[in-house]
Amino acid sequence: MPETFITSKMKTKAGVVEADKEADLEKKEVATLTKPTSVVKYNLTNFRLQRILNNNTRNKSIALLGCFPEQSDADKAVVIFEKQAFRESEVATESDQSGKQLLEKNCENNVKDTSLMSYFCSDLKVQTEFINDIYGSYQCVPPVELSGVKTTVIYPASQKHIEKYTVCQKYIISESPELYEEITLPYISTSQHSLEWVYNILDHKQEVERIVYEDPDPETGFILLPDLKWDGRTLETLYLLAISHKRDIKSMRDLNAQHLPLLRNIRLRAAEVIEKRYGLLSAQLRMYLHYQPSFYHLHVHINPIRHDAPGIWCEKSHMLDTVMNNLELIENYYQKATLPFVLHEGNELLEKYELKMLIRRAPKHLSEKYNEKDETSSSKKLKLDDVTISEVVSK
Repeated sequence: MPETFITSKMKTKAGVVEADKEADLEKKEVATLTKPTSVVKYNLTNFRLQRILNNNTRNKSIALLGCFPEQSDADKAVVIFEKQAFRESEVATESDQSGKQLLEKNCENNVKDTSLMSYFCSDLKVQTEFINDIYGSYQCVPPVELSGVKTTVIYPASQKHIEKYTVCQKYIISESPELYEEITLPYISTSQHSLEWVYNILDHKQEVERIVYEDPDPETGFILLPDLKWDGRTLETLYLLAISHKRDIKSMRDLNAQHLPLLRNIRLRAAEVIEKRYGLLSAQLRMYLHYQPSFYHLHVHINPIRHDAPGIWCEKSHMLDTVMNNLELIENYYQKATLPFVLHEGNELLEKYELKMLIRRAPKHLSEKYNEKDETSSSKKLKLDDVTISEVVSK
């Protein structure tokens, strides 16, 4: 099947998107776009806060729950503000006079091309807090073009969206194949998020201008585009999704050896395109799948290994190379394996597992150990002698 490489500067005319393929990829046109589906319109400045769901000081992000009164008081909206990582180009300085003048001109004229902006220009506002010997502390306000906040809006937001962004207790579930068939599969078959937005992308109804690369083959093809978490500019925080054209794979549980050509194609083609377009080598990329995924249509997450992206932790992510290797060793590996995944407090699936097994109650022996007091000790510390500690750890 023919392949399509879509460059960052796409031209749309009479409903046709012209794509320029570089190097060995031939130039060709993308099919005429179908009419976009209706989109709910709202004014972000009219957002009314109801409560803060999560204030993540490590990631410099905050998730808010509220509504857009001009649309509906009942429909909930989730708004996520995220301060962006520094781009190395934004701290560049020019030693020659012409380069210095260019940076000054960009600041003075409020240019929109932030790739030409630098923090070190006359528009940088500096407030000195103190200077002590070799140490100085300042508050700096950079040019407005470098002060943007990545903003994501989910509207109308379902209860699952609200739960996803809310701070709460989390629990690890060890899902056997039997538990998957008995509990997980029936749940996701009736309660998963709508996939309409995924099909809009695959059918070229929405987000066409964001597509980085497409292989349209119905069996091994996929679309590569930026994840909502990425601002589309900062290379250091690059985050792409490879979404399969094949629509009958919900998650890793459905994968078998017959899907190896699809997975290998994603691995190979995505790496080639990213190296050509973003200058990152295959060995610098992290490609992985989530379990459980946030939506049940096969997709692969891709970001640089230098970036601590959300969801890369061992209890959630599975490296694509490992997944392929498992399927090469055992063709139905993921129909036989016990897979761990995380559920958070309030999740309906957690309630269903709670009916089957002990999850949230503290084991009796552990709570009793910690409730014991040393009556002879004036400080009344817990009895955590070597024997007690070893017993707790062993259990």
